[in-house]
Amino acid sequence: MTVVTVLHPGAMGAAVSAELVGGGHEVLWVPKERSAETRRRASEAGATACDSLAEALSRSAVVLSVCPPQAAEDVAAAVAAHGFDGVYVDVNAISPQRVQRIAEEARPGSAVVDGSVFGQPPGGGRTARFYIAGPGSAVDLVASLFTDTALHVCRVGDMVGSASALKMAFASYQKAARTLAGVAHALADAHGVGEQLTAEAEVMVSAVLSDPEYLPSVAARAWRWAPEMEEVADALRAADLPTVMAEATARVLTLWEKDKGQYELPVARVLSQLRSERI
Repeated sequence: MTVVTVLHPGAMGAAVSAELVGGGHEVLWVPKERSAETRRRASEAGATACDSLAEALSRSAVVLSVCPPQAAEDVAAAVAAHGFDGVYVDVNAISPQRVQRIAEEARPGSAVVDGSVFGQPPGGGRTARFYIAGPGSAVDLVASLFTDTALHVCRVGDMVGSASALKMAFASYQKAARTLAGVAHALADAHGVGEQLTAEAEVMVSAVLSDPEYLPSVAARAWRWAPEMEEVADALRAADLPTVMAEATARVLTLWEKDKGQYELPVARVLSQLRSERI
């Protein structure tokens, strides 16, 4: 049995806590200044309440930080300030640079593991993927905590920041795509063509993120897609809708304008074009 402090048992944190408890580990948490809903989730997950962060840390070999991204560094700093010298696992949706800062500012003797969860909170028949990166022995310990649980561990090397980079790459598409869908439906609704938009979407076959080989064809057509996105921005502006994402898309597409008509370019070349300039 390993004693783990979870900071804090929100929807994801509580689900992870339940997996740990189900695996025979003890989970501690600190209810001070937490909501009644958080208390309920922690109780249902089988976590044990501690009077203070100091108490929880003194009993724990591992800390899992599962909090809103904007609080990640404050939570890490609070743990470091208490002299915690175990394994600190950052499971937050933050940039590689931020998790690297957390590792640099950790207490000497402690180990920082970079983690990211993909999927819905595990449990109840649902599984999720837990990508982790960091020092070998620390990663081994973290992986062992979730043996035979609904949180499937995937190792991505020993470089802190790798797991967070994967999360950021995925979120850059997933979150933006869903936001763009909202803007698209709002524009269609403003013109009374919402049902037609939905019908067109139903016959689309879209797997761009899972098929990067498609990207050279995007670059080859960027020269005419960029002006089209400017037209989209004009349409959104006239409908009193946000234009920033359409305008940003147009600017990114301009980085591929030199690839006009070159459908057979290697994917690596197409991706490098996005890194070669700043807009």
